[in-house]
Amino acid sequence: MSISPYDSYRPPEEPRRRRRRRNRGPGGGAFRRGGGDGSREMPMVPDTEFTSYYGRPIVKAPPWDSKIASYLFLGGLSGGSAILALGGYLTGKPALRRNARLSALTAAGLGGVLLVADLGRPERFLHMMRTFKPTSPMSIGSWVLASFSTNAGVAAAVEVDRMTGERLPLGPLRPVLHAAELPTSVAAGVLGAPMATYTAMLLSDTAVPTWHEMHGHLPFVFASSASLASGGLAMLTTPVAQAGPARFFAVAGVAGELVAMHVMKDAMDPVTVEPLEQGRPGQWMEWSERLSVLGGLGALFGGRRRWVAAASGLALVSSSALTRFGVFWAGKKSVKDPKYTVIPQRNRLNKRRAAGITHDSITTAG
Repeated sequence: MSISPYDSYRPPEEPRRRRRRRNRGPGGGAFRRGGGDGSREMPMVPDTEFTSYYGRPIVKAPPWDSKIASYLFLGGLSGGSAILALGGYLTGKPALRRNARLSALTAAGLGGVLLVADLGRPERFLHMMRTFKPTSPMSIGSWVLASFSTNAGVAAAVEVDRMTGERLPLGPLRPVLHAAELPTSVAAGVLGAPMATYTAMLLSDTAVPTWHEMHGHLPFVFASSASLASGGLAMLTTPVAQAGPARFFAVAGVAGELVAMHVMKDAMDPVTVEPLEQGRPGQWMEWSERLSVLGGLGALFGGRRRWVAAASGLALVSSSALTRFGVFWAGKKSVKDPKYTVIPQRNRLNKRRAAGITHDSITTAG
């Protein structure tokens, strides 16, 4: 063993404070002004603070911004509009069919532009089409978006050709285009539901606390939101004489969203619900509910008046956008505070212990 002159070195210590002598009461015990019951003593263990290493979040937030939040809204709007367009085609309502087809293609096109802008380079989307992975919501969503947009584009092209009096320079392709109207309309309508809801699966499949707690319920919220948004847009753009299916679609979406949102919040851990009810996301969700109720009542009782239908439709579209933005930013907010990750995990472990499940994880062993 080596001995060095530094072995005997000790850093200087701070001078100790002299203890103040307490007044002794009868019997030699310490006399406290509070009556000696310890009510004024400081706790030995401080309150728990949920922190993480170097103050960084426990879960890494996805690098998404408002472009993806807008894509969530536009995806639901396009999917619901395709379903309405198929309904207008089958019921012989040309104005509803035309407006819904154009709305479906426009919303899908804008959403695709936002998605590519978020990816940074257009070729990245093409790379996503190189594989098909059934277990990946993003892979499935890429194929749904591409298939839906193709069929919705053909159906909308037929409408544009009709609107221009068949003056498009199609030549011998015109009969082929019109022959493809029925199969592409059906395909777009069938793909409308996955188009409107696959983003819910994408969000709930992440480790973001609030989004993950929505697993199993968020698709129903997004489906209802898409229904009221597409119905509201059709009410805004279609004469009231042909907007009957749109009004029904909108009212059904309002009722479905109110019920689905209530059921979802009850199924979530109370802590992870906080981001949906506090701050700016909470305000957006409150206004979304108010506008959906107002728009639904207007569609139900005054939808046959043009100005009431237009105002109700605008309220419903705004409500759907606020719902998507509220859900999106509530999830982003839940990543920043460690308690939204730690407390739900502890609650789940306690439930497993109470149920006697202790054999599959060392953390649940009592």
